[in-house]
Amino acid sequence: MLNVIREFDVAVPMRDGVLLRGTIFRPDDSGQYPALLVRSPYGTSLEGYERHARAGYVVYAQDMRGRYTSDGEFRLFACDDHGEDLDGYDTVEWLAEQSWCNGQVGHFGSSYLGLTTWMTARTKPPHLIAINAETIPPELADIDYTWGSFRPARRMHFWLTSMAPDMRRKLGLPKPHTTPEERALWDDKTHARWKNLLPMTDVVQHLPEPLARDVSEWFKDPGRRNWKFAETVYPQLEMPNLDVTGWYDHCLSLAHVAGMQKYGGSEVARQQTKVIIGPWNHPNRGERQLGDVDFGPNAEVDLWGMRLSWFDHWLKGIDNEVESWPAVQYFEMGTSEWRSSESWPPPSQPQDWYLIGGAENASGILSAQSETKAVTKEHYDYDPHDPLPTQWTQDMITQVTDRSKFADRSDVLRYRSEPLSKELKIAGNPEVVLFASSSAPDTDFFVWLADEAPDGTAMELTSGMVRARHRNGLDRVEMLTPDQPVEFRLQLRPTANCFQPGHRIRVEISSSDFPNFDRNHNTGGDDLRETTMQAAHQTILHGGDYSTRIVIPVTNTIQ
Repeated sequence: MLNVIREFDVAVPMRDGVLLRGTIFRPDDSGQYPALLVRSPYGTSLEGYERHARAGYVVYAQDMRGRYTSDGEFRLFACDDHGEDLDGYDTVEWLAEQSWCNGQVGHFGSSYLGLTTWMTARTKPPHLIAINAETIPPELADIDYTWGSFRPARRMHFWLTSMAPDMRRKLGLPKPHTTPEERALWDDKTHARWKNLLPMTDVVQHLPEPLARDVSEWFKDPGRRNWKFAETVYPQLEMPNLDVTGWYDHCLSLAHVAGMQKYGGSEVARQQTKVIIGPWNHPNRGERQLGDVDFGPNAEVDLWGMRLSWFDHWLKGIDNEVESWPAVQYFEMGTSEWRSSESWPPPSQPQDWYLIGGAENASGILSAQSETKAVTKEHYDYDPHDPLPTQWTQDMITQVTDRSKFADRSDVLRYRSEPLSKELKIAGNPEVVLFASSSAPDTDFFVWLADEAPDGTAMELTSGMVRARHRNGLDRVEMLTPDQPVEFRLQLRPTANCFQPGHRIRVEISSSDFPNFDRNHNTGGDDLRETTMQAAHQTILHGGDYSTRIVIPVTNTIQ
């Protein structure tokens, strides 16, 4: 086994003279090896990459510009001119020139680190051969302005605890100067204040520069498309990518496979890009346990081993069957089995399940047979002063939700099928056709799909929402006419599940999920900048011309 040498504060000059620094992990001998680059805004790890070095790689873990040991000014990923692409290019080419590198370079990282990987790759460094960019979607709005609603708690947690402390240290401002210090304050004292801050934009006053400037610009147009993967990233990539993401990951990145297959800049990029998606959230990828749910031993995956196999093939030329991996490997919940497909979504047959009245009286009916009788209406009131609370951890990470915990809420309508007589498998993006009206000029509608077990627990599979004003696109604002029915179409997040015999399909409707999503104030005003809130009376319609339904992608009818 190779011994490992660590070299700290290794400086790499950028084209503008700024020095970026990081830690090198390399085998303790005089040989030449492929290099792997990872670039982070969170501070580079002083350990953790020994496995890579012992596998015959040199890893350079670099602090991004303006972060921790690196010089220059940091720009947030929401900025059009963040500059991470050029810094990545210069670092890749520097690595290729070092005496311990054989000229073959890979780039890896997840979340923000995954974005820096994609941004570097689009500049086409000559020595970058393969990438492993994980769990970052194709557009910023896919994370933080999903379906027209900002995601306040997770983003405030990120700004205040992950980004601000090091900036405060560099500016000589009072403590806290480290993420652990700030997170201790958040957990013990400040989280309720920040999650409930009104107006939300006031958070800018409590952020150091240049973060305050960048967040202020972000708030001006949170729905804009500034990453533009289809136009500026995929066509430039001539190397394949390996992605890993999860059904419960707020940064779900499954869409990259279709993007690369359609727009990738070479045959190998289009045909060899892969994704692995399991029953995981953002930080627990590869683990079998998520919250209170144990998905079984098949959910436990040695992802680092798979990543190294990926680079072994592309950087070392090892014939290890990587190229024969299916484009999509996905975990089917309900059976705890892995499935594969050469595209996403896999082939399926759409099946309509109709929401029929009765939800105001404990539970409505979910039926594969449409309701043909006269139109019926069901009602609930949504008060943004008392929103439906998000079920997640203190650090704002999404978990598997048991929807039965909301049984006492009068602002949730529930629809349940009869117990299934045989298994029903689904994979893809369920879609909801919702006929609804509101007393408000603007409001939200949320829909959850769950697998209800015989004991009454209802495991959330996927969800979606619509902000009424953006029902026809983030670039369009169309207010409601109060109490006039409107057809909404909600595409839920992707999922894969097998409903077992005796289980029920369960659908729930409400108008909030706070603080995972910001509260719609129901006024038609600017929810990010205003403090006035009012209750809304919501109406869901069924039957006749208003066939509210969920369309699920059924796979066990496909031969």
